[in-house]
Amino acid sequence: VFQEMFKAECHFINGTEKVRYMQRYFYNRLQYAMFDSDVGHYVGFTPFGEKVARAWNSDPVIMERRRTAVDWLCRHNYEVDA
Repeated sequence: VFQEMFKAECHFINGTEKVRYMQRYFYNRLQYAMFDSDVGHYVGFTPFGEKVARAWNSDPVIMERRRTAVDWLCRHNYEVDA
């Protein structure tokens, strides 16, 4: 059985004063790529992950969506749930 998993995480410090958004990608429990809003781009951890990270980082639409997720996803959901 092969398993691919994607996780989106919002980390909050002092309410919404400091927010960090992360997207992590796994294949068979091995993380192969990640986006971290503190870093500002995708990072690959395997040869395949490096390849997809380069492709995603070169797409301005994908990068704009990831870089703004702190506001439209994390802060928005914090206010809805609070």
